[in-house]
Amino acid sequence: MLNLPKSTEMNKQLPKKAIYAKFQMTPTARTKFDTDISRINIVGEISPNTISIPQGQTVSSIFVLQVILKQRNFQQSTISQISKLIDQNMLLILDYNNERKLAIYHSKLIQTEWVPADICTIEFKGLDLDTVWENLITQIGGITIQQGKTLDEQIAADEQQAKQEKEITRLEKLARAEKQPKRKFELVQQINKMKG
Repeated sequence: MLNLPKSTEMNKQLPKKAIYAKFQMTPTARTKFDTDISRINIVGEISPNTISIPQGQTVSSIFVLQVILKQRNFQQSTISQISKLIDQNMLLILDYNNERKLAIYHSKLIQTEWVPADICTIEFKGLDLDTVWENLITQIGGITIQQGKTLDEQIAADEQQAKQEKEITRLEKLARAEKQPKRKFELVQQINKMKG
């Protein structure tokens, strides 16, 4: 799976009942969890014990979890909850039928698009596990870190850019529908100012 080296492979099921018990999930949270998730398997561990990459200053291991979904349109909060409950660096492989997407939690849930399961791959590259982790985040999120910015700064900048583009689209739609010339002019001015 994902062309992981043999030495990193594991095959251990993570029973949902154990998750419910350990994290004392409410009945509502359990229902949401059960609606989206069929099964969770730990399929790999990337650590100095399994691969010849030293641990980083903040990342000592990365677990690879396969999450078999019951529905393609899952609630993102359910997947985020797995990452928040289990205090580990995790790469999540989300499977539904013969489709797959990768997800990782770094201040928010970052994920790829759905692709056929047999062509879903990712590169594990870096001199230590900190860099491997950062590279996983950038690959999954399609993030290009601009010079002089950290990963977190780039994620925040990309989010801000996406919000601004969404607002410009909304204002352009309003401007097209506006009947009053003065109001239409104000909206166009606001759009041009945002486009800067």
